[in-house]
Amino acid sequence: MKRILSLVAALPALLLPAVAYAQVQAPAAPTAIPGALDRAFGSMGGTDGPGMSLSLQLLLIMGLLTILPSLILMMTSFTRILVVLAILRQAIGLQQSPPNQVLIGLSLFLSLFVMAPTLEKVNDTAIAPYAADQINAEQAIQNAGREFHAFMIRQTRERDLSMFAEMAKAPKFNSSADVPFSILLPAFVTSELKTAFQIGFMLFLPFLVIDLVVSSVLMSLGMMMMSPMVVSLPFKLLLFVMVDGWALLMGSLAASFG
Repeated sequence: MKRILSLVAALPALLLPAVAYAQVQAPAAPTAIPGALDRAFGSMGGTDGPGMSLSLQLLLIMGLLTILPSLILMMTSFTRILVVLAILRQAIGLQQSPPNQVLIGLSLFLSLFVMAPTLEKVNDTAIAPYAADQINAEQAIQNAGREFHAFMIRQTRERDLSMFAEMAKAPKFNSSADVPFSILLPAFVTSELKTAFQIGFMLFLPFLVIDLVVSSVLMSLGMMMMSPMVVSLPFKLLLFVMVDGWALLMGSLAASFG
């Protein structure tokens, strides 16, 4: 229980900006985490300090747990996949099919597939050594953060990184490893949304052509009262099934992170 509380309390350290950028090989390790952990869990660890009361500790843990799912999802491929699937449903013209639960499930499992190499590295460098008492909670958080940092930096556009670095008035980074999470996270989410909308635009084009053709045919036949969406929907579904759209889309989304 103590290990779990320590890991959860140390997770916000991923958002702390790097303090120094002198060395190119690896960013400087934050020094405020051990003190924060000692203060937060002093009463549980048997230290001499007074520590926090149990009620405040539980309140801190519950507060962190509420933001952890959103934080983890924003650091993975989940955002791009979910946005593309939602745009696809809108392009076809279906309102609630597939339902939101199905889209979220597809996005989650495809994200696990895409993030499998990163998660394996996190397990090898952070979770397994920490479970074997080879490293402490601070080192486990740093090792896990390094793997997620490497994944996000590969998917982030340099233009977005430069924009947020200028807004934060950060110094020039010697290498990509020096970019702090406080700048990388918003730049990564911005890049993911831009990429998702670009893919969604390409998905919209063939269905838009079908809508235009059906609307023109209905107007030429004088069928002004019939909705073009009702007539074009079967043709769009037929086109999507004939080209094996789901397999093609899932494969393309997974390959877009290569």
